[in-house]
Amino acid sequence: MARTGTSITAMLVASFALAACENAKGLGNSGGNAYAPDARVAGEDSVDGLIVGHRLMEAGEYELALKAYLRAAAEDGISVDTLSAMGSANLYLGRLGQAERLLRQAVEDDPTFAPAWNNLGVVLMETGNVGEAVRVFKIAFGADSGKSDSIRENLNLALSKQENIAYDGEEEKAEFALMRRGRGDYLLLGTR
Repeated sequence: MARTGTSITAMLVASFALAACENAKGLGNSGGNAYAPDARVAGEDSVDGLIVGHRLMEAGEYELALKAYLRAAAEDGISVDTLSAMGSANLYLGRLGQAERLLRQAVEDDPTFAPAWNNLGVVLMETGNVGEAVRVFKIAFGADSGKSDSIRENLNLALSKQENIAYDGEEEKAEFALMRRGRGDYLLLGTR
C-alpha cells in the first residue's frame, strides 16, 4: 500500500511539472524549440573572447585561453591582438614553433606592437636564438619607448646571456712545451 502512495505522488509531481512547462517557450531560446537554447540570442552581445582569454591566462588555464582567442578570431576576424594572444597561449603551452609563427605574423602586420615583439623575443630565448632575441627585444623596447619594466628586464637578461655564452663542451687541457730551434727561435708544442 505504501508503494502505491509513492507512485501516485510521483505521478502527481510529474504532471504538475509538465503542466508548468506547457506555456513555456523552451529553455530560453527565442524560437520556441524545447530541446536546447540558442547559442547566441539575436541582438545580444557576447563577452569578448579576448577578455575571456586574458582572464583565463591569468588563471593559468592556457588551453582554455587559446580556445577563447580562437573564438574571438572567428567572431571578430584575425587581428594583431588575436595573433599575439594566440602566440602567447602557445608559448605557455610549450608549443614554441606555433608561438613563433603566430608572433612573427603579428609583428609583420603591426611592427609597432611591443607585446608581440616581447613575446617573440621570449620564444627566441627559449629556442636558443639569443642573438636574434636581443635584436627583437631592442625593437620591443623601442616600440614601447622604454615604459615596460618586463621588456627592459628581458632585454637586459638577453644581453647578459649573449655576453656570457659559454661552450658546453668538455674543457680541454693541453700541455705546452717550448722547443728551442736554433738561436732565439722557439717552437710552441702542444699535447692533448
